[in-house]
Amino acid sequence: MKVGFIGLGNVGGKLAGSLLRNNFDLTVRDLDKNLTQSFRDLGAKVVNSAKELAEQVDLIITCLPSTKICAEVMEAEDGIISGLSENKIWLEMSTTDEAEIKRISKKIIEKKAIPLDGPVSGGCHRAATGNIAIFVGGERKAFDKILPVLTVMGRKILHTGELGSATVLKVITNYLASVHLIALGEAWTVAKKSNLDLAKAYKGIAVSSGNSFVHETESQVILNGSYNINFTMDLVLKDTGLFDDLAKKLGAPLEISPKVVEIFKDGQKKYGSRAWSSMIVKRMEDLNNIDFRENGFPEELTDNEPEEKGYEI
Repeated sequence: MKVGFIGLGNVGGKLAGSLLRNNFDLTVRDLDKNLTQSFRDLGAKVVNSAKELAEQVDLIITCLPSTKICAEVMEAEDGIISGLSENKIWLEMSTTDEAEIKRISKKIIEKKAIPLDGPVSGGCHRAATGNIAIFVGGERKAFDKILPVLTVMGRKILHTGELGSATVLKVITNYLASVHLIALGEAWTVAKKSNLDLAKAYKGIAVSSGNSFVHETESQVILNGSYNINFTMDLVLKDTGLFDDLAKKLGAPLEISPKVVEIFKDGQKKYGSRAWSSMIVKRMEDLNNIDFRENGFPEELTDNEPEEKGYEI
């Protein structure tokens, strides 16, 4: 299977790297020529347009930072849709909007091609090692066809159901991660002001009922002080906004979600759109005139688990 990958940023570059590392026939496209050159140097093909990429491969993967950018890449005159033909598969791995996925997918189906949504979850450090989780929504037959590709990019692969279901689930999980992160800011505040040993508190939370994936990962770079989670405030606001908007569309009044959006808007205002998202806890540090620093924690997360072939869960 010939694979094309568009979007070689923090997550996309690592997913595409796993394909290349595992000897897939890979063609790439990104506006950053330095990124595409690095892939060319490693053996990937590079094209000058999304249309050209779509014409040359069987599976087109997009991993882009916003719904607006994805729409441009898909629908431009030299975009993906114009290069599609029968039985080609489009896999949208960006975190985007369910309605937008379905809108674009209608145009994909008109070309007799097959749309799938396939967002990832687990952090950039797991994307780098092919150990990230992948949710996929859409036609089961197409999912089975691309499963060998998915099991190289990710460890645990879940077929979530109909097209768009993976995107909804991803938006939900990102919302939960944002809630956990905000709660950690308050938890670390109380731990610090109680004069707890923060290294021992980290271990205690990790073995308790209060543990979360966010604690196990992001608390490490918070305690280090780098906050470097390879994910930025603007992206969290995009994700929390998608969740909040979805709830409104569904007519589901929520209590915590609007507050989460408000808190991250304040964090973006204070620290900037491109500040690491884990810096949201700095609001508590600043408010209480404290810091959460502790020795022995890494500046950046790495995945210490060996790379293993993925599987469907």
